[in-house]
Amino acid sequence: MIFQDLYLRYEPVLRPLLRVAPVVGGGAILAWRMRETRVPVTPRSILIPPVAMSTGAAMFLAPMARVPWSWALGAFLAGFLVLSLPLVHSSRLEARDGHVYMRRSPWFLAILLGLLGLRLALHDYIGHLISPLQTAAVFFLLAFGMIVRWRSDMYRQYRRLVP
Repeated sequence: MIFQDLYLRYEPVLRPLLRVAPVVGGGAILAWRMRETRVPVTPRSILIPPVAMSTGAAMFLAPMARVPWSWALGAFLAGFLVLSLPLVHSSRLEARDGHVYMRRSPWFLAILLGLLGLRLALHDYIGHLISPLQTAAVFFLLAFGMIVRWRSDMYRQYRRLVP
C-alpha cells in the first residue's frame, strides 16, 4: 500500500493530530525559550537546534516527499528572509555575571502565536493543493530557513559578546 492510500485510510485520525502537533510544538518552544532566559547560553546550545533539525532533510529520500526545486527554494527563502525576522529582532543576548544570557522579550509570545497562526492557515491552504508529504516537506524547509537565520544571528551576537 502506498503512502497516499495509507494517509487517506487514516485521515480521520491524522487530520486532528496534524492540528494538535503544531500547538504542542509551540508550547514546547515557549517553555524552552523561557528556560533559555534563566540559564547561560553557549555556542553549543545555539547551534544544536539547526544541526539536529537538519536530519529531517532525510525525508527527501522518499520520492513522495520531494518537491520541485523552485518550491523548495521559495519555502526556504521565505523562512530565511521573511518569517525569521520577528525571531531575530526579538532575540537579544546580554552578558551578565560572566555568562551570556538570552534577554527576555515581551513580544516573543505574540510573535510565536502569530507565526503559529500563520503556519496553521498556510498549512490548510497548501494542504489542499499538494500531497500531505509534500506539504510537510515545504513546511520543513520554511521552518529550517527560519531557524538557520535565527540561530546564525544569535551565534554572531554571542561571538561579539565573547571574543
